Amino acid sequence: MTVSFECATRTTMPSAELFDRARNIDAHKDSMARSREEAVAGVTTGLISLGEDVTWRAWHFGVPLRMTSRITGMEAPDYFVDEQVKGPFKRFRHEHEFKEDSAGTVMIDRIEFEAPFGPLGRLVEKLVLGRYMQNLIDSRNRFLVMEPNQDQTPAP
Repeated sequence: MTVSFECATRTTMPSAELFDRARNIDAHKDSMARSREEAVAGVTTGLISLGEDVTWRAWHFGVPLRMTSRITGMEAPDYFVDEQVKGPFKRFRHEHEFKEDSAGTVMIDRIEFEAPFGPLGRLVEKLVLGRYMQNLIDSRNRFLVMEPNQDQTPAP
């Protein structure tokens, strides 16, 4: 079963700046400090671009995980897509879209994933993992839109 959700985050930041923050490996690492995410292969610092991979090592639910993602689509500064090429999910796709208007920018994240659970795990996938992932993306987005002089500690 595929789980999908969408998060929208508004900011006064220009779309090009937010686009770069969202694909910045260092900003991602800082936003995920609670799960001790570390880029360990591929692009491990700076901006990731079309066709490039990053392998993350992290702790979620008390379990160490590794996941390699590739940027499979990009049109700066409007959108980019990352997809798991190796890792814990059967399938994972994350679309990042940036729309600028007179009030600033809205960043829209569309997530689709399928966990490696059997039929009994479908409820866990939807209720537990789906909520966990949405909270993770919301927390990351709050971090990304903070001004540099604000406290950069991600919320739980």
